[in-house]
Amino acid sequence: MHEPAIPSLTGADPEVARLVQAEARRQFEKVRLIASENYVSTAVLEATGSVLTNKYSEGYAGRRYYEGQQVVDPVEELAIGRAKALFGADHANVQPYSGSPANLAVYMAFLDPGDAVMGMALPAGGHLTHGWGVSATGKWFRSVQYGVRKETGVVDLDQVRDLARAERPKVIFCGGTAIPRTIDFPAFAEIANEVGAVLAADIAHIAGLIAGGAHPSPVGHAQVITTTTHKTLRGPRGAMILTDAAHAKAIDKAVFPGLQGGPHNHTTAAIAVALGEALDPSFGLYAHAVVQNARSLAAALLDRGFDLVSGGTDNHLILVDVTGKGVGGKPAAKALDRAGIEANYNTVPFDPRKPFDPSGVRLGTAAITTRGLTPDHMPQIAEWIERAILAAQDEQALDRIAAEVADLMAGYPMPGWA
Repeated sequence: MHEPAIPSLTGADPEVARLVQAEARRQFEKVRLIASENYVSTAVLEATGSVLTNKYSEGYAGRRYYEGQQVVDPVEELAIGRAKALFGADHANVQPYSGSPANLAVYMAFLDPGDAVMGMALPAGGHLTHGWGVSATGKWFRSVQYGVRKETGVVDLDQVRDLARAERPKVIFCGGTAIPRTIDFPAFAEIANEVGAVLAADIAHIAGLIAGGAHPSPVGHAQVITTTTHKTLRGPRGAMILTDAAHAKAIDKAVFPGLQGGPHNHTTAAIAVALGEALDPSFGLYAHAVVQNARSLAAALLDRGFDLVSGGTDNHLILVDVTGKGVGGKPAAKALDRAGIEANYNTVPFDPRKPFDPSGVRLGTAAITTRGLTPDHMPQIAEWIERAILAAQDEQALDRIAAEVADLMAGYPMPGWA
């Protein structure tokens, strides 16, 4: 059953309650390998569902446009203080609703429409909001896109430098959504400094690894750092922006009143809880275990003949080109889902296929590490992945794998399920 219990919801709206219970059971029974997903603690769930959702709080602590902020202000200040302590940043804004609005605040703060912005191309592993054409960031700004080297699958820093010198962007984004290797923040900072650009590090995927000391930090290299608060950080669905002192005011004005109204106070409280959990020394053990599991799963997949972008991983994320298995990424992901293994189809660098039917599958180990799985389990998961992809049209075979998956996961507790 869902934990915390939901008796009031069950009584008031049994249809919704049934769906909530079904989702909790689904999460409990699956091997969840979507790189952007995790499990939050019961404490984070409780904060997210608290009466703080009732309160409007436009503005910032001590400077609100509504009265009755005697409790909300300390909640937000607590989240800010914990964020600064965890990452060693001068300033933190914990109000952005999600990662995309956090990135939009960077544009609002430092660019005018038509200015040049540089980011990693989406097919190479970047994010929509780093200037990709279908996003507002690619339509309203002059987008300069860099990629990866074909022979290695890692960022081509020579290309980044040459483009920056030629195009003189006002903002350079580093980071992305499908990057399996360590981001060289000092190298990006050197390029940004040379051309007078603001360096924005998007660490949405790796924030928890940075907090736990399992990935180098951009603090001291990037003037602005955006991140979601879920994924590897293991908090609620929200976002933060960290800055140095010189760029704090511009970011705060961009978030409010530039882009949004009142913050979601229940989310702010849950962010504070998650940051408090991340400040505990045990979180560092978790972050390193995530990376260890990812490397072990990557090795097991390589042993089974899978083609991994860049040949492996340095973080939580593995990008698999499944072309060699005779299938596309989309049918592979759908087969895995029916087999009890949750992943997402994804483009790979230089992908000859279309984005909605790409060649790759993206995997991540943050959620299964929260459940307590270890490197010893990774060969079995790799075996299930191969069996499921090769049996994509065999429903009975996929059902057998799903039963095996559920049997394994039944032995590992899940926050949110009792």
